Amino acid sequence: MTTDEMIELLEREREAIWRTMPDEVAAIGRGEIPRGTGARGQYLSTLMFAEGEARTLADEMFWGLIEVCRQPGADLATLKMVIRQIIGYKADFFDFVGLPGAAATVHQYVAVADATTTLDELERLTGAALSWANRLHMWVDHVFPWGVGDGFRKPKTKTKTAIA
Repeated sequence: MTTDEMIELLEREREAIWRTMPDEVAAIGRGEIPRGTGARGQYLSTLMFAEGEARTLADEMFWGLIEVCRQPGADLATLKMVIRQIIGYKADFFDFVGLPGAAATVHQYVAVADATTTLDELERLTGAALSWANRLHMWVDHVFPWGVGDGFRKPKTKTKTAIA
């Protein structure tokens, strides 16, 4: 697959989930985890990992790769090694937390990124991946049971006074 073909795929995937939650995200929100991932018969920890991985893929990894591509002296070969190692691992982890479709898309990104020949090409590809990953993350956030946090309220503390 060429870079332009992958960018088109990522854009189609993003548009497909713009207003419609991916089935696999809805499923993990119901506790339907294909690999049975979860500790002690629950799936909250799996959702926690899914949310964290989706957030860091978009907000840290793809965003950071774009920023590095724009830096003087950026090295394409090193960026490709980082992508294979770290983004490839994240793809496997998406499968582990019940998002095999997302995992496959990320693996495709890794393969196409590895074939890029310029920093500009890698930046364009990663920009499309960032846009898709942000939307995926939004849906994972949507199914996350944020209300569970109400059971972990911080204790009220007395106001500290400044020491003169």
